Amino acid sequence: MPQVAARINAEQERWLKDYFRTKSAGAEFILPWAVDTFFRAINSIKHSFSTAELKTIVEAHRDIKPMPNHTKLSYLLLRIADACDVGSIHLRHGVSKFGIEAKLKGLDDTQATALTVWASAFWISRNHSSANLEEYIKSY
Repeated sequence: MPQVAARINAEQERWLKDYFRTKSAGAEFILPWAVDTFFRAINSIKHSFSTAELKTIVEAHRDIKPMPNHTKLSYLLLRIADACDVGSIHLRHGVSKFGIEAKLKGLDDTQATALTVWASAFWISRNHSSANLEEYIKSY
């Protein structure tokens, strides 16, 4: 099995040891579970948004590095509202700010986290750039 080096804080380390006896045993369970949960969440919402709305969501995450404690629905709503209010990105893509916010409000925290990670991943990935945003969204 391939090795992955993750960064966890002391509280997370204690939690893994308490529930799984060792960090390694906990990580071997949690990481695949998190990946599976991410893809289940993405697949459950992938058809809920139009291409223009997805472009707006991805663009709102430019230069944003998501932190685990900033991936709830409330943060996603704030991120989109701010990007629309400050940068008018919704107008650039022909999206109703209120329409996209209404759809986002229908998500649970797991779905919002998955959408945040997916949108941020576009900008972090070595394989993507503004030139292939359309391709990234189609593969979603």
